[in-house]
Amino acid sequence: MKVQEVILRAMAGKLKWWEAAEIIGVTDRTMRRWRQRYDEHGYDGLYDRRKGRPSPQRIPVKTLEKVLGLYREKYFDFNVRHIHEKLTEEHGLELSYTWGKRALQGAGLVNKQRRRGMHRRRREPRPMPGMLLHIDARKHAWLGEGRYYDRITIMDDATNEVYYAQLVEEEGTRTRMPAVREVIEKQGIFCALYSDRASHFLVTPKAGGKVDPHQVTPLGRALRELGIQMIPAYSPQARGRMERSYRTWQGRLPQELRLRRISTLEQANCFLRERYLTEFNRRFMVKAQERGSAFVPPRRKDLEWVFCLQHERTVNQDNTIALDNRILPIEKTRWRNTLAGCRVRVYEHLAGAVVVRYGPHEVARFEPGALPAKQPQRRSSPRPLGVKRAVAA
Repeated sequence: MKVQEVILRAMAGKLKWWEAAEIIGVTDRTMRRWRQRYDEHGYDGLYDRRKGRPSPQRIPVKTLEKVLGLYREKYFDFNVRHIHEKLTEEHGLELSYTWGKRALQGAGLVNKQRRRGMHRRRREPRPMPGMLLHIDARKHAWLGEGRYYDRITIMDDATNEVYYAQLVEEEGTRTRMPAVREVIEKQGIFCALYSDRASHFLVTPKAGGKVDPHQVTPLGRALRELGIQMIPAYSPQARGRMERSYRTWQGRLPQELRLRRISTLEQANCFLRERYLTEFNRRFMVKAQERGSAFVPPRRKDLEWVFCLQHERTVNQDNTIALDNRILPIEKTRWRNTLAGCRVRVYEHLAGAVVVRYGPHEVARFEPGALPAKQPQRRSSPRPLGVKRAVAA
């Protein structure tokens, strides 16, 4: 370590002053003189003073002590960029980002970043909003209570604008569909959706292999009906913009929730919708390369039927169908005596209702609280010990 780093760590409380003297290799008396010079002249008090004049850009020691104290007491889990914004906006400290980073790193409060890896050519963003959207989820202890939640995010490739961000218990088809539907209702239909190869997006017959374009998931079927292209990513580097945003979210959102003492999932989602998403876009949204928008207003008014789970079933002889270990009865219709043996389509709406249709006709509807109870699963009883199955001679 340099001399300045050792003294910064002593000021931050990481080292005692006599320990700093031992590390540098000076006596306690010399360390006391250096500390006095540091208090009077800042960083320049430790440099060679043969030039005879201090630097005009020096920072008062009291300001440095205030910054280190604020970090230890209030912003101990903030990243450098985040704490620099807080110091400027809330504490009125007009300090450069580079100075703050070096001071915190020199004091041992912030780790130095490792060197970047091999050079990669960054893909150019789409020229207009609505041409390509990224969707992904990241599991993290967002509320700081040791319990992990998934944060679902939909971001525009052209402007880095986040259209949707919510915390959910577990990501899946039932949590991804409402996200895409909300973006379409607010912004319009977009051209393509970029995602990983998770099972709720695409069908991958072999783990780690290519996706099957002929098989679709429920979400893929809904996007195909709306004319939206699904683009799979075959490496984390391919989704670099979304991957880089993870570090920003994880370095800001948990700290903002802690400062506001938000401890429940409902409060966190309310904060995201009403305040944080607007502030996040204001800071990190960039200008598109071209004017205009590729979003198109949706022509279909039945998005509720598009974004739902669909199943095909064959009606039993007693005019019932089985769904999720439930037996759903179908009442007699005026135009047909029985539907036994017919193929029907079952729609599971995200709100919880279940509707059965035969062609254009609705033959049964079950509200969320009116669904039949699940049937107990039958278990085969084990054979008694010593009893063998009879085998024909």
